[in-house]
Amino acid sequence: MPRRQLHVTGAAETPLRKALRALRTELGLPRGFPPDVLAEAEAAAKSPRPPGLDATDLPLFTIDPPGSVDLDQAMHLARRADGGYRVHYAVADVAAFVAPAGALDAEAHRRVLTLYLPDGRVPLHPPVLSEGAASLLPGQTAPALLWRIDLDAYGRRVAAEVRRALVRSRVRLDYATVQQYIDAGTAEEPLALLRDIGRLREELEVERGGVSLRVPEQEIVEADGSYRTVYRAPLPADGWNAQISLLTGMAAADLMTAAGTGVLRTLPAAPDGAVARLRRSAQALGVDWPHHVSYAALVRTLDPSLPRHAAFLQDCTALLRGSGYTVFTDGNVPVPALHAAVADEYTHCTAPLRRLVDRYAGELCVAAVEGREPPEWVRAALAALPQEMAEGGRRANRVERECVDIVESALLMDRVGEVFTGTVVDVRDDDPATGTVHLESPAVVARLEGAGAPLPLGERLEVRLTQAFPGREKALFVPA
Repeated sequence: MPRRQLHVTGAAETPLRKALRALRTELGLPRGFPPDVLAEAEAAAKSPRPPGLDATDLPLFTIDPPGSVDLDQAMHLARRADGGYRVHYAVADVAAFVAPAGALDAEAHRRVLTLYLPDGRVPLHPPVLSEGAASLLPGQTAPALLWRIDLDAYGRRVAAEVRRALVRSRVRLDYATVQQYIDAGTAEEPLALLRDIGRLREELEVERGGVSLRVPEQEIVEADGSYRTVYRAPLPADGWNAQISLLTGMAAADLMTAAGTGVLRTLPAAPDGAVARLRRSAQALGVDWPHHVSYAALVRTLDPSLPRHAAFLQDCTALLRGSGYTVFTDGNVPVPALHAAVADEYTHCTAPLRRLVDRYAGELCVAAVEGREPPEWVRAALAALPQEMAEGGRRANRVERECVDIVESALLMDRVGEVFTGTVVDVRDDDPATGTVHLESPAVVARLEGAGAPLPLGERLEVRLTQAFPGREKALFVPA
């Protein structure tokens, strides 16, 4: 499930870049790894635990943003003789490098997640692993958890297994290149099948009632002392690639539930109040949302290349805030334990370089396929994982909120005193004269106060910007 993706360009001494550096200090984000963690990572990079299977003859490929080096997944796609498909999906085997209860393991439990800021990231594992020995870089032999998932001609899963293996990716691709090859008809079959399988899985998602958010990236561009925002809309290839990951997460959930021990990613249905607020955001942005159209149906009609749709898709991520992790052991599988957006049982298992829980989910799935009990170090850690992931998620959410506030202040810092048109999308219960306004342009959501009377929830309003400076003053509006 997506987070808001922000990137900044510009000189290091601009107010925006300075504010982002100060934020790292304010939040106590780590600037590096302790010496004992680095030493253990260096040693592990030279001698990972060897797997039993050699699958280096499988011509895998990766699809990631340009310049990415922390490559969690690689794939190979093929047709089966019965008209179906075979998906090989290699996931970086972080457990081959991280010794239980060691310094590297303890540091990963402290960090929990890779944190993403507009000016860079704070990694979960040291770069010698996450960008080196454990990454599925092209031409590099590396240990992986190799999934083999068979689909019928309609894209439905008919079999799945996962085993430890040595793999070697052949080529690193980015989304734009993949889309170009497929659209031009020049993609060879392993890559060309991404469109066929991706579309089939998207059709099944619609049939289940699931929904995938095509959230665009935002790049904040600095020029002549001011800022503007540029969206990068996701391509169809982004969605097809995401469907392979979702397929694997759903297969993993089924393996764990059948074995009776596991950890699921869960999300309850959105409460009516959250959907109502989203409808007000749609109104603020001029997104047509007829009352008879469901949220899932609306999302599938949105074009992330349109600025107002892109901004609304960012707002839609609010419906994912109730997500969490559910652990079960000894056959006590919760019923139900669904992920509302996936509309099925699902787990996180495809990004172990960037997310702690995935390492444990992978171990549980390998044990399930081999018909044995999970390792004791996995069972011992399960009970604490949901709380650890929740704390890591709250830290990531705070980083995201603070970054958005800083970026929005940068976008508006030269416009203090100007009047904007927006829609009141929220009003505080304890102070109805204070709330939140969603501007029509730029697509900023900010605090609104000083009305002196209850704010008109859901109505358009002229508002004046009274303050905005990155890192010092969050954007604040009053009725004009």
